[in-house]
Amino acid sequence: MKKKERHQLLRELVQQEVIQKQEDFVDILKKRGIDITQATISRDIKELQLIKVPAQEGGYQYNLPPEMNYNISKKLARLMKDAFVSIDTQKEFVLIKTLPGNAFALGTLIETAKYQEVFGCISGDDTVLIICRDEDSAERFQRRIISFI
Repeated sequence: MKKKERHQLLRELVQQEVIQKQEDFVDILKKRGIDITQATISRDIKELQLIKVPAQEGGYQYNLPPEMNYNISKKLARLMKDAFVSIDTQKEFVLIKTLPGNAFALGTLIETAKYQEVFGCISGDDTVLIICRDEDSAERFQRRIISFI
């Protein structure tokens, strides 16, 4: 697994799971078939600037830094201005083309934003397929994305 993909996965994990220590990351990734060391996780945590916040169950858990939690629209707008190539819709599908290496980040930002129109995303290297709830949602979502450009 490439570093960029691993970082994205770690970002998703801290939003979905209660992860209290580095070994929790290692265990979760091993269950998913990804062999990784605690030392690599330690470096990733520093690079991602993950922080520890109080957990509801007591103790502390890893979380994204505040900037990453609150500036999704700003990051999405910046990424769209920097990497956008094209957008098209067909029924409930929206297909966004980006410069190579940017689609995975775009898909993650879209899913993190939790837009009501979006059912889910599939991201590759330069393409994001957004599955919307219906055709009207796809058209609204396309207009929303175009407004970022």
